[in-house]
Amino acid sequence: MDDPELTAPPLKPPLADTSAPRDGEPAADDVDRILRWQEERIARKLRGEYESAVLHLSDVVNSNLATPLRIASVRVQGAAHTRASFIGSLITPLLPLPQDPTTLADVLHTTRHVGAVLQQTDIFQAVDARLERARDMLDAVDVVFRTRERGRLFLSTSTQVGNNEGGASATCRVRNAFGGAETFEANLAFATTTRVAFGASLSAPLTHTLATRGELAVFAQERDNSSFASSAEGVRGLRAVVRTGSADSSRGKHEFAYEAVLRHIGNLAPTASITYVWLFFAYLSQSLVARSDARYLDTDASRDARMREAAGQSVKSAVSHTWTRDTRDDRLLGTRGAYVRLAHELAGLGGDAAFVKSEAQAQGARRLLPGLIMSLAGRTGLLWGLGRPTLFSDRFQLGGPLSVRMFRANGMGPRDGPDSLGGELYWAAGLSLISDIPRKPHWPVKIHGFVNAGRLDGIDQSKTLVQNVLATITKPSVSAGVGLVYKLDPVRIELNFGAPLVASASDGVRKGIQVGIGLDFL
Repeated sequence: MDDPELTAPPLKPPLADTSAPRDGEPAADDVDRILRWQEERIARKLRGEYESAVLHLSDVVNSNLATPLRIASVRVQGAAHTRASFIGSLITPLLPLPQDPTTLADVLHTTRHVGAVLQQTDIFQAVDARLERARDMLDAVDVVFRTRERGRLFLSTSTQVGNNEGGASATCRVRNAFGGAETFEANLAFATTTRVAFGASLSAPLTHTLATRGELAVFAQERDNSSFASSAEGVRGLRAVVRTGSADSSRGKHEFAYEAVLRHIGNLAPTASITYVWLFFAYLSQSLVARSDARYLDTDASRDARMREAAGQSVKSAVSHTWTRDTRDDRLLGTRGAYVRLAHELAGLGGDAAFVKSEAQAQGARRLLPGLIMSLAGRTGLLWGLGRPTLFSDRFQLGGPLSVRMFRANGMGPRDGPDSLGGELYWAAGLSLISDIPRKPHWPVKIHGFVNAGRLDGIDQSKTLVQNVLATITKPSVSAGVGLVYKLDPVRIELNFGAPLVASASDGVRKGIQVGIGLDFL
């Protein structure tokens, strides 16, 4: 007796059934299912043929890797807006010398390296390589790359929330502007604290490995400092930068820069401290004597507040170096890895500002238990004037939901009435425990507990640096609290409830609920 599962249905001319019964062909009256079944059957057949061809090609290549073979030429097709000289500068250093003996393995490795460099330029959307027989040489091949360039012009508008500030921005970016992987970008933004900001930059690779890039930028911004300094600050400047390396590599990322900036502090609020008001009118008089007095007058108010030329105009000309290394698995809520940043700046190459400024920042995270993460972070900075007092625009500010929590934003350190004067020496440290919500480990909302400590001081020139550091370390301001952390890419949002445990008389405290929105938290 025949097995009913192996019995083929009767043929219905003019269609002929060519399938075996075990193929599971659907009923003839279900056209949609028949079409899907046929497409899947063809796909399986093609996939099998492709896998067989790949295995065969792999066997052929592996058995001939030692065969002598040379590269006669390298051609890049589809690079209509890219200079041939630029492509040549990328490819030529990767090619073997003509006198060097090469094999098929060497040709394949060189092809892979050239393709990777073309991808790193960020010019091409797709890069496909193939080998062709050379026309004039028997033991040589031509390496041909078929490419498709990315769109050159990018325009966008967006709303932004970060670092306790919200605003809107418009960005224009031109990729491969002059045919050599250059990028031109212009940005205009309006925000709550930074009222208006404009920036334009042109960057280009400086080496054939694309690991080093140079950038020229101009920028301007108007910032409202009335929440902590009863004034507004305008900045106009230009910046030249050389960047090399990568932050996630073992050697980290280096940035060397020169910056020339014109700063102006004005628009004093009616509540501005007497030091601000007096210095502002001295500036308005446009008298060299008044400006000199405003900068160097040694009255009790200026000596105590250390506010020399806070209001008015100043020029900074400085060089700087920044080194960064970041091995965290997540920038906002890391579970392992560390972040380290060291920055040094020297000002005094002309202008009003003359100082040495150094900052260090570190953060590490580790998973203690499933669903429980410990994060430890620290920051410190030193500003040392070179033969003249430091200026308000160059001093450090500390406090707020992104640094020492449960203190007012930029509210720690020396003050003159309602105004924060900034400081020249600071440190801050934070220990956080971040836990999943019970039974909801997949939620982006986490429970957060923290202890923060820090202090911001001016430097007493009558004492040694060691004495200043010891005085700052031994008198910390401390806060603690609990809250919720929400990861909303690309920012982190915190809703905390806590209180200062220890505070200096000049610190502005914030008891109860505090909200923080930003990228870089303590």
